[in-house]
Amino acid sequence: MAIYIKNICGPMVIRLLKKGKNPIAYSRPRCQVRGFSNTVQRLCRSSSNILTLHQRGLFKDIFPNSSDELAKLLTSSPQTVYCGFDPTAPSLHIGNLLAIITLIHCQRAGHNSIVLIGGATALIGDPSGKTKERDPISLQEVTENVQNIENNLQTIFKNHEKYIWKQSKQLQPIRILNNSEWYDGKNVVDFMSNFGRHLRMGTMLGRKSVKSRLESPQGLSLSEFSYQTFQAYDFLHLHKQYGCRIQFGGSDQMGNIMTGYELIDRLKGPSASVYGITLPLVTTTAGHKLGKTAGNAVWLNPQKTSEFELYQYFIQLPDKVVKKYLELFTFISLEEISSIMQRHHSRPEKRQAQKKLAEHVSRLVHGEEGLSKAQRLTDALYGSSGLEALEKLNENEAEELFQGAFISRVILEPGMSIMDVVEKVKCLPPGGIGERTIREGGLYINNNRVTNPNQVLLKGEHILKNNLTFIRVGKKNYYIVKWFT
Repeated sequence: MAIYIKNICGPMVIRLLKKGKNPIAYSRPRCQVRGFSNTVQRLCRSSSNILTLHQRGLFKDIFPNSSDELAKLLTSSPQTVYCGFDPTAPSLHIGNLLAIITLIHCQRAGHNSIVLIGGATALIGDPSGKTKERDPISLQEVTENVQNIENNLQTIFKNHEKYIWKQSKQLQPIRILNNSEWYDGKNVVDFMSNFGRHLRMGTMLGRKSVKSRLESPQGLSLSEFSYQTFQAYDFLHLHKQYGCRIQFGGSDQMGNIMTGYELIDRLKGPSASVYGITLPLVTTTAGHKLGKTAGNAVWLNPQKTSEFELYQYFIQLPDKVVKKYLELFTFISLEEISSIMQRHHSRPEKRQAQKKLAEHVSRLVHGEEGLSKAQRLTDALYGSSGLEALEKLNENEAEELFQGAFISRVILEPGMSIMDVVEKVKCLPPGGIGERTIREGGLYINNNRVTNPNQVLLKGEHILKNNLTFIRVGKKNYYIVKWFT
C-alpha cells in the first residue's frame, strides 16, 4: 500500500474532518512512503510518533508493511532504535549525517537511540551498493577509525544539545556501541551452528545487493556474502540486550535489515515485533550517490573537509534542492521552512535559504566556533567587507582559505614598494615585464587592483593589521606574505 501524505497542521486536519472531508485529498504530493495508513494519520499528533518524519522526506520504506502496529508501539512507550556505521574511513560524511539526524529526531521524541559502530563488520565489508569488493582494511586502521568516528558523533550530539535543542526537557543520551564488543572471542563454529542455521540461502541469494554482484564479472566473495548474517546478528543482539525494535538504514540496506528481521522472527517469534525503516540516499544534483566509495564525500571531520568547505557545499546548492535539504538536514519546523522559502523566492540572488541551511548544518557539525570561522572565511573571500574581513583571518585560516597559495615570509624594510615585494615573492617576472603587468591591472593586493609598481607599501592598506598581505595575479594565482618587522 502506498499513499501520499501532506504536510498539514493538526488544526487544519481537524477542521477538514469536521466538514466530512478527507485531509489527504487536500495534500500536495511530497514523498512516497509505503505502508502509511489512516491509523498513522490519527496518531501523528503524538510527538513520540517518529513516523511523522516522513513529512520531511526522511523515510522511504518500512518493513514489514504494518505501520499501524508500529505507530501504536511508538506512542505506547519509549522505544529503542539504532543505526549502524562501518568505520572504513576516519570520518563519517554527510550521507551518514542524515541517519544521525534521524536518531536525534528519535531522541527528541523521547525514544532511546543507539549508534552502532561496526568495528568487527568493517573487517568483512558490506557489498550493498558496491560494484566491487572493498580493499582489505587492517585492524589497526579500523581501531583508529572507530575512535575518530566516535569523536565525530560525540561532537554532533553535544552541539545539538548545546546550540539547537532549546527546551528544558532533558534529553536521553544517545548510546554509542561497537559490535567488536560481542564478536571478540566468539567461536565461528558455535556462531554458525546457533544462528546460521536459521537463515535461508535462497532468500539471502535473492537480495538485490547479492544478485547484482553475483552477475558482475568480479563476482561476490564468501566474506561479503556473509555480511548480512553479521548485521542480522547485530540486530538480534541489540534486541535481546537493549530491547531494540527498530533499525534505520539507507535505502541500499533494506536487504540486510530484512535478514535481521527474519533471524529475530525465527528465534523470538512474531511477538518480537521488530521493524526496519530505510532513509533516502543523499545524492549529487546529477543523481549520483555521495560517499567514500564514489570518491565525492563531504566529510564531517574538519581535518578532511574544513568548516569553510562544508559551509560552502550547502551555500552552493541549487535552488531546486534547497527546500528538500532544509527538511532533511535541519530541525527547523516545516512551517518555518515554508516562510524561509517564501523570502528566498522574493530575492533568490541573496541565497537566504542556502545560508540558513549552511548555518544550521555547520552549527550542528562544528558548533558555533566552527560556524563563525566558516562565515568569516566566506566573508573574506566573497563578501563586501573588504580589508576588514581579511584582517580578521589568522595565518592558519588564511592558508586554509587560499589553498595552494605560495607563502612567503618577508622582512619589512622602510620605503619598500609594491614592485619590491613582488620581486621578493617572485609572483611576477622581474624588470619591465612585471612592471607592465602591474600597470595594465594584472595585480591585486588584498582584493584591490593596484597599477603603480612604485607605490610605497602602506600599513592598513597593503599590510593588514594581522601582518598579512594577500597578492593575486590574474584570477587564481594567490600569494600570502607574512611580514616580519
